[in-house]
Amino acid sequence: MAMAKMNARENLLSLLKRQGYDKVPVEFSLCPSLRETFRARTGEEDYREYFHFANRNVRGLQDKAFDPEVFKKYYDNLHPKATIDRYGIAHEPGSDAAKHMTYMRNPMANMDSLEEMKEYPFPVLDLSAQAQQVEEVKNARERGLATVGNMQCTIWETAWYMRGMENLMVDMMMEDEKAEFLLNWVMEDACTRAEAFAQADVDILYLGDDIGMQSSIMMGEDLYRTWLKPRLKNVIDRARAIKPDIVVFYHSCGFIKPFIQDLVDVGVDVLNPVQPECMDFEEIHAEFGDRLSFHGTIGTQSTMPFGTPDEVRSEVFRNLEIAGDKGGLFCAPTHLLEPEVPWKNIEAYVKACEDFK
Repeated sequence: MAMAKMNARENLLSLLKRQGYDKVPVEFSLCPSLRETFRARTGEEDYREYFHFANRNVRGLQDKAFDPEVFKKYYDNLHPKATIDRYGIAHEPGSDAAKHMTYMRNPMANMDSLEEMKEYPFPVLDLSAQAQQVEEVKNARERGLATVGNMQCTIWETAWYMRGMENLMVDMMMEDEKAEFLLNWVMEDACTRAEAFAQADVDILYLGDDIGMQSSIMMGEDLYRTWLKPRLKNVIDRARAIKPDIVVFYHSCGFIKPFIQDLVDVGVDVLNPVQPECMDFEEIHAEFGDRLSFHGTIGTQSTMPFGTPDEVRSEVFRNLEIAGDKGGLFCAPTHLLEPEVPWKNIEAYVKACEDFK
């Protein structure tokens, strides 16, 4: 008797668990101008539906109360069109050429004492939204789609966005109590959000913090292992205490090879994005492919904006062939597709995934 074909959710999860797959799923993110191009070309609004993405994000918890005005006292000369997020981080408008990018201001940048940090109006999560998360998971599963609890900028990035990168690195290197206080608060906030996603029964928990640069790691390995690794492990452990089989993604741009074993150690299942400009997928797969799956690998600094459709197709085929029949690669562009990406290259990526056998 022939086996029934897997639905999109089952296919994706089987691929991520390196248990084989029926078809290659597709995924990408479009910048605002490319979303306009999509609408003009197709007459449709939702490119995830149009291109049959296998997964959908489940909205995260909101705050019990949020008033951006309470954070303005932490800034001088704030841009009148700035927006302030739940952490009090201000985002000022970017350039006309990149309106989806913002200039970020750090509300804790000038704090000199632990007492000042303790007086900060930290957000408080509203757990009543969990029922809505459960309903979203149920609806997606009825459609045969996988669900994702997306909470990138999990610990390091959220903390330095609040404190300022240089300030927080100095705090960590000096073993300053301000670093411990802030990182512990961010970790507990992340744990609460991760536990809610796990209780809602999402299939995938998407974590991440950029810990690499173009050709080097962002900080020393000892600093990472002392301050960040155990806190990431705590977030994953707290989610897995509720849902042991949750699939954990981890995002970091750049070169992070020295940290990959650390990510395996704490329970990461899928590494994103493996930028080809920074790390070679074949090399990384040869070393870690028996313990990790991967998401990404198609360059958004190189092939997607500047390659030909044939080069896009070739890179998709090459990387899927490296992963092999068992899967282990959710092949996708490594980051947001920016305005310079030709639409024909997006179509070439989708067609290559459809054609790969």
